[in-house]
This record gives sequence, structure tokens and C-alpha cells, in this order.
Amino acid sequence: MGLTMVAPAHTPVLVEEVIKALDVQPGGRYIDGTVGGGGHARAILEHSQPGGQLLGIDADPAAIKLARARLAIYAGSILLINESFANLQAICYKHDFLPVHGILFDLGLSSFQLEGESRGFSFRHDAPLDMRFNPAQKITAADIVDTYSEAELARLIRTYGEEGFSQRIAHRIVQERPIKGTFHLARLVEQAIGGRRGRIHPATRTFQALRIAVNQELENLESALAQAIDLLGFEGRLVVISYHSLEDRIVKQFMRRESQDCICPPGTPACVCGHIARLRLVQKKVVTPSLVEVQANPRSRSARLRVAERIINQDEHYNIVERLCSAVPAKDNAWRQPNLLKKLRQVFLAA
Repeated sequence: MGLTMVAPAHTPVLVEEVIKALDVQPGGRYIDGTVGGGGHARAILEHSQPGGQLLGIDADPAAIKLARARLAIYAGSILLINESFANLQAICYKHDFLPVHGILFDLGLSSFQLEGESRGFSFRHDAPLDMRFNPAQKITAADIVDTYSEAELARLIRTYGEEGFSQRIAHRIVQERPIKGTFHLARLVEQAIGGRRGRIHPATRTFQALRIAVNQELENLESALAQAIDLLGFEGRLVVISYHSLEDRIVKQFMRRESQDCICPPGTPACVCGHIARLRLVQKKVVTPSLVEVQANPRSRSARLRVAERIINQDEHYNIVERLCSAVPAKDNAWRQPNLLKKLRQVFLAA
């Protein structure tokens, strides 16, 4: 059976903190790059009325269907697209949705994905080892566990799951192939590690690693972050909620790098990179859920929120105007004449 479109109820994580971090305003234009069950999207739309607009993106077609039903009251203010956020810029250009006042990426799995019984995201139910966000994707988790070499499996589980017993787990998987489903894999991992250690199931990291690999999550995140900057208007906010150290490290390093003018290696006598800051860190410390929220929604316990704000320097102002001038036909290409552009640059530098 496929995913049900009713229960379980979806509880968005850090919802009040997200609204504050995005600085949601009436009439604003926002992107939810991982719309999921629509919890954050609903809150953004509520706070951006009247006139607010939201572009909701999700790679999972079931999530889009669910969000469309839950957000029906805002049908005139929302556009839902079944795509990967790795194609963020192309989606925005196609639908003329830019610049925007804020972009949100909530990188966690939705409740309906975790509790669904058909795609094997969790070992709560015995299901095929699928783990694809979009059924149109080619590679499944079963393809990986049944065809990768022992060395490749160990490397994947160690890299994407940060699992110290990756070699033992990979060896056990290869011995038992083909793997019949989620229960079979979870049992093998537990046997390889030697039983439970602590409150987290021993297969958790292995399942995380397989899901990340199947959906190319880290590569897509890096791509989406880079694209997001160019879509934000002046003082637009970029907000990301991550749930494990691999994601959070990428987000933290990206925001830190883009908030600095020079990123040359330490000890370089003079700057040769030419890098110019395009973000300002709104909060240097990561935002985490309150004890009250964790008690009400235990899945929020590992959430980490980071936020940065778009800034535009004088050179970038000039380059934007130059691109606009070059894109608009003018008599004798007057706006494109070097002397006029030089004067225009002087105006910006004097501002």
C-alpha cells in the first residue's frame, strides 16, 4: 500500500523560531524548499497576509499532494512544485518567483515519510529498501546494499552515517545478501555491532547513510545553498534547519564563508581570492528547540537552526545595474557605452 494522506498529524519543528528568523512580513514573497507536510508553509502564509506569496518545493510527490490538501485555504497565494531543491534557481526563473524575502530549508523527514509503510525510510515497519524521495529516481537503497562492494558499503556507511562499525556492518551485509527489507537490514546491523548500545537503535546511522546516498542529499544541499543567495533580495533571510552533523557542518561553513570578504588560506600575504561577503550572520549561535518542544515532539531534539541575511555591496549594486542595462535595448547602445558605465560606477562608489 502507498502512503496515506490523512494521519499522522504533522508537527513542524521550531515554527516560532522560523517565523522570527525569516522576519516574515505582510506581502512578502517566500520559498519553502522542503514543504513536506506544509507546517512551516502554513505558518509563513498566516504571518505574510495580506498579500503574501509562497513557493513550496518538495522532491516527494506524496508531500506535494499532502501539502496541497492542507494548504487549500491559501490556494491563491501558493505555488507547489514537485522538484528537487537542487533545481531551485531554474524553478524560480521558470515561474518568475524572484527576488524573494526569505528561503527556508527544513532538512528533516516528515512524519508521514517516517511512518509510511512502503518506502523503507524507517525500521518501524517491514518494508522494501527503497528510500527514494521521488519514485522516478533510479537508484534505491536495495540496489546499494545488494550490489556495492564491501569496501564501497563500508566507506558509504562511514562517510554518510559517521558509523564507527562500518566495516563490520558492510561485511555482515555482503554475507547475507540479498537483503529482504528493513527488518532484515536492521537485524543484520544490530548483530554486526553486537546489540543495542544506548537509546538509539544501532541501525539508525546505517539507514541515514543509505538515505543520504540514494537521494544525494549533501550534494543537493550544497547546490541549493549556492543558488539561494542569488534569489534573495536585499536583507532577505536564509534559514536552514538541519538534523545531523553532516548537514549542519555544510550549512555552518557555507554561511561563515559567505559572510567574509576574504577566504584566502591563513598566512596569505595579500588577498588573491577576490571573494566578497554576500551574507550577514543574524545569529552566530545555533538555535535549538526548547525543552518544552522536545518533550511535546521528541523528533525535534536534534534540530539545529541557522540564519543569515543577504547583503549587497557597492560593487554588486553596480554589477546588477550593469546587467540590467545590458539586458534592455537602448538607442545606439547608449547605456552600454564604457564612459557612461564608468560614471555610473563612480556614483555607486560615492554612495
